[in-house]
Amino acid sequence: MRLFQNARYYPALRPRIRELTRNAPTFKAKIGAFVDFRYSAAHILLPIDRGDGTAFFTNGDDPDLQRVWAREHGMSRRASLVDILKAQIEHHKTEVFYNHDATGWDADFVRSLPGCVKYKIAWHAAPFRNITALAAYDRVVCNFPSILRALQQEGCRVEYFFPAYDAEIAPFAARQDRPVDVLFVGGYTRYHWQRAAVLEQVASLAGDCNIAFHLDRSRLCKLAESPLGRLLPMAKHRRPDAITSIAQPAAFGRDYYELLSRAKIVLNGAIDMAGEDRGNMRCFETLGGGSLLLSDEGLYPEGMKDGSTITTYRSPEHAVEQIRRLLDDSETRLRLASAGHAMVSTLYSKERQWTRFEDLVASIKPHSDAHRMSSVA
Repeated sequence: MRLFQNARYYPALRPRIRELTRNAPTFKAKIGAFVDFRYSAAHILLPIDRGDGTAFFTNGDDPDLQRVWAREHGMSRRASLVDILKAQIEHHKTEVFYNHDATGWDADFVRSLPGCVKYKIAWHAAPFRNITALAAYDRVVCNFPSILRALQQEGCRVEYFFPAYDAEIAPFAARQDRPVDVLFVGGYTRYHWQRAAVLEQVASLAGDCNIAFHLDRSRLCKLAESPLGRLLPMAKHRRPDAITSIAQPAAFGRDYYELLSRAKIVLNGAIDMAGEDRGNMRCFETLGGGSLLLSDEGLYPEGMKDGSTITTYRSPEHAVEQIRRLLDDSETRLRLASAGHAMVSTLYSKERQWTRFEDLVASIKPHSDAHRMSSVA
């Protein structure tokens, strides 16, 4: 199987990636540095991690990276990112195109992929945009059954698929000295109002506990908190004082792994569109990092069970109660964290993820535009 995996990363990460790849002169060196940084490693498939010659990985929306490849392969300086990505696919002789940036590329792009591509698969677990493009794939996958059902109703062909444990996090998970009581790393926007309410309540513990929030603010939040924004009617986009007083910049990849290794408890809150489904990537990363996952009640993937491998809360106030209880009861906290790590490192290994992906591809009839079938877990 000749696999091509296309991805993207948060704009806030770009300066860090530029720093990591400054001394990497070639496309191969730059993408190798990116993969080694372990950003979104839970989604990077096993052949990419192993350096298999039949597998290719890129960030198709990164103009600096992509134009290095284009220059190395004699393409015009005026070549578009669409042209470059298609050229990479053709040069690689891709059979399976797996896209983690499905809404960034329109339906015409998907339909006009080089003829060597037999299977088109997209990961999508976010608010719906560009349904036409999603419907052009042979399968749209994620680990949120409610999202898959909604996509199926919009005409997409869907399958259940899951993130994986990154073995590179094992040394971080082994750390015993964890000075941070509660950690949250993630996005902050008023549209995640449930998460924002929990963060504000937990931030009130900062006087008694070591609370660390590393937040990636939305553009509106940044504007609202700027000197100009404070003169505008944008109060609903600003973070509460309790949060801003302890907020630090967002962290990703191995920098994020280092933060996880220092935390006793990691706080999680699903995005509001997920309904009752749970299992965002932070769940897998937290368990992999050896911290105790404290997350909101809901329907979790196999193995993530309240009181066995994770702990849940039902309200912002209950989250605070759970934190106080777990910090006082280190035996229970450590037992749950250990059980969570053991579970995710076996049940969600890269090997099992890759086997599932191979089975998924095998279930698709090549160029199956008229073939409709779905299996929603």
